[in-house]
Amino acid sequence: MCGIAGEIRFDQAPADIDAVTTMTAALHRRGPNGWGIHGGGHAALGHRRLKIIDLSERAAQPMVDPELGLTAVFNGCIYNYRELRCELEAAGYRFFSDSDTEVLLKAYHRWGTSCVDHFLGMFAFAVLERDSGRLVLGRDRLGIKPLYISQTGSRLRFASSLPALLAAGEIDTAIDPVGLHHYLSFHSVVPAPRTILAGVQKLPPATVCTVHPDGRREDREYWQPTFSRGDPDLDTAEWPGAVLDALRLAVQRRMVADVPVGILLSGGIDSSLVVALLAESGRQELRTFSVGFEAAAGESGDEFVYSDHVASHFGTDHQKIMVKSERLLPAVDAAIDAMSEPMVSHDCVAFYLLSEEVSRTVTVVQSGQGADEVFAGYDWYPPLAGVQRDRAAAAYAEVFVDRPHAELSHLLEPEWMPDSDYSRAFIDAHFSAPGAETALDAALRLDTTVMLVDDPVKRVDNMTMAWGLEARVPFLDHELVELAGACPPELKLAAGGKGVLKAASRGLVPDKIIDRPKGYFPVPAIRHLSGSFLDRVRDAVTDPVAKDRGLFRPDWLQRMLTDPNTERTTLGSNALWQVALLEMWLQKRGI
Repeated sequence: MCGIAGEIRFDQAPADIDAVTTMTAALHRRGPNGWGIHGGGHAALGHRRLKIIDLSERAAQPMVDPELGLTAVFNGCIYNYRELRCELEAAGYRFFSDSDTEVLLKAYHRWGTSCVDHFLGMFAFAVLERDSGRLVLGRDRLGIKPLYISQTGSRLRFASSLPALLAAGEIDTAIDPVGLHHYLSFHSVVPAPRTILAGVQKLPPATVCTVHPDGRREDREYWQPTFSRGDPDLDTAEWPGAVLDALRLAVQRRMVADVPVGILLSGGIDSSLVVALLAESGRQELRTFSVGFEAAAGESGDEFVYSDHVASHFGTDHQKIMVKSERLLPAVDAAIDAMSEPMVSHDCVAFYLLSEEVSRTVTVVQSGQGADEVFAGYDWYPPLAGVQRDRAAAAYAEVFVDRPHAELSHLLEPEWMPDSDYSRAFIDAHFSAPGAETALDAALRLDTTVMLVDDPVKRVDNMTMAWGLEARVPFLDHELVELAGACPPELKLAAGGKGVLKAASRGLVPDKIIDRPKGYFPVPAIRHLSGSFLDRVRDAVTDPVAKDRGLFRPDWLQRMLTDPNTERTTLGSNALWQVALLEMWLQKRGI
């Protein structure tokens, strides 16, 4: 897990080493263990290193292989790198390190851009070809590792975070009106390749991008789950076993490391099953971590009763982290500073503070993130059962979109009110794509490949990497995702959601955990704005910079500040917090 950055020029000018150095320095929290710059001619690459596999300096980056004429920077982990290394050695390749980065280099030389088809893991990388001058960028299938791009007529820059690109300057920081519409409509998600800023894009998941020295660019999507029946063709009774076998393999793959690996234990079924499978495999002295907050407005701020039960049941070395209220407000601003893009979920603060404590003990953790999207655990999925396929997009929009398009006129200033429902058009386009036989299949395909990438997954990556902590997500093993996509929808919706996963867990996870109500990372002080938190929101939305920006109607803002907790989005988010978070993020970035 690291941070990567770079630049390629199209105008015969040398790459701006100072700009790449600045971007790389801005990524220091993602890679606190070392850094490097490789430059020469029209391109330059930068790297910040978090040591996890091959802790020696032989694995330092940028990694140059003069024999192959390739230089690479890499963020993530290729879990099957040892198996690939054996295959490449059999083909005649010689290795100078024990790292997965060098496996990437050799694999690229052997298979070209098709190397990604051989990788099991999470990754964002750049490979520079010495002889052709081409730069190749790649991102993993589920977009677990981020990669942001800024391209003009004279150059392309890339980095692991959007703020790193901003640090180097020369970025169009105008608000993208389509991105703004998505943010306010599509559950605060701005789907790739857009971001909230006009001058920055993100490479979509499962995409390889080839950038030529003359500025030509070719993007190739190399993976897309179908969410259709038939492969595998299993009986109802066989599905739980198949799911459990796939998850067991996914969890074991993610133990590959030369440093200790812990588990983020919320006390829900997902993270508890990860602990159970590791305990089943004979792993000793498992380290687990849970976080909780003080109650507010009558809402509990922790689920320790469940995480304690799991830790006790499996005998883990468990650390319970209770966050005092006085730590929360400073953590809000710190979490916003760690965001590559504005993210509304209060979970961000929970993950930020949890990661701060966990990073003192381990460098790698497994997380249960992604199970709700993959196995239909959210409450907006049951209403889609039985909906005719030709009505699926409309039914999904009714239960997921934050507010109807017309209602945007209530909060946006007229000049920012779009003349088209961009978010609905985006949903319609996804739902009309081939595959995904039922309405629920189509919703899960969209959520798994888009919403999951740019909300929960990005949230975990940003908050853990703010503390140099690598988070691995076994529920997003692409082979497990493919299997889940083929699973009949009724098996996933059973037992109140995630039915097939609950059935797979019986006998491994305590029934108390399987049958408990669905939980989350609660941060009550943000869900129910009052006191110093409301003051912070008021300061942001009434700041002269916000007034000059002129995104939101003053009458709507005043009504929200007077009654901050009544108006909610379709899925229950605080409408004022959604707007304030965007403004706080923009101000934090100096925009």
